[in-house]
Order: sequence, then structure tokens, then C-alpha cells
Amino acid sequence: MDIKIATCFIAVDDHDTALAFYRDALGFEVRNDVAFEGMRWVTVGPPSQPDVDIVLEPAVGDPNATQADKDAAAELLAKGLLRGVILTTEDCDGVFERVRSSGAEVLQEPLDQPYGVRDCAFRDPAGNMVRINQPREK
Repeated sequence: MDIKIATCFIAVDDHDTALAFYRDALGFEVRNDVAFEGMRWVTVGPPSQPDVDIVLEPAVGDPNATQADKDAAAELLAKGLLRGVILTTEDCDGVFERVRSSGAEVLQEPLDQPYGVRDCAFRDPAGNMVRINQPREK
């Protein structure tokens, strides 16, 4: 049996600001932009992986969620406590410079890690951590 990742979700509080990061700074393509019941979902992904989608969604993507739940999720998102995503590249330093020059918040400059990657980290505009890994040559 072969199971693959097709879609993952990242909570955002402003889709247009998130697009400036994921599309413009990271170079992802926009694949879908859907509004439904006062909410919006934008699907992006790397051009080299057309079968993997990242959906930028509201912190609570359920139109039936209580206001208390929406407020709690928005508070966690604002604190950067919701998980982000780990991306991989063959040029960590080059990607770092491109993303940093976009004005993104730098959490960690490129660094060789003891677990076999060179990586860096940013916060997206909503506060999610985005790590960018480059496998080190063995």
C-alpha cells in the first residue's frame, strides 16, 4: 500500500498578507482561492510538487465554531503557538537571502544542525514557524 501526503493546512489571519509570503517570498504558486460562508481558503504549493497542496485557512475553518473557539484559536495563532511547516531545498542560504529580503521575520539564520541538515527558520505573517532544510552531503 502506498500512502502519500496530498494536502496540509496552515492557519492564517490575513490571506493577502500570507500570499505575499508564500507566493512572493517562497515562490509557491496559487492553485485555488475559495470563499465560503464568510471564510476563505487559498491553496498554494511549490511548482515542483503539483501533487502536494498547502491550504492557507482561517485559524478555525469551521463555520459552526463558537466565537469562544474562534477567539481562542486566534489568540494561539497570534502567539505563534500553532505549528508551521518544514520545507526542503538544495540551497538553504540562497532561499534564506530571498526570504529575508522580503522582510520576513527571521528566527534562525542558516546553521548546520547535528541531525544532518543545514536549516534556517522564519515566521510567516500569521506567526507560524517555517523551517527550510537542506540535507548536508555525507
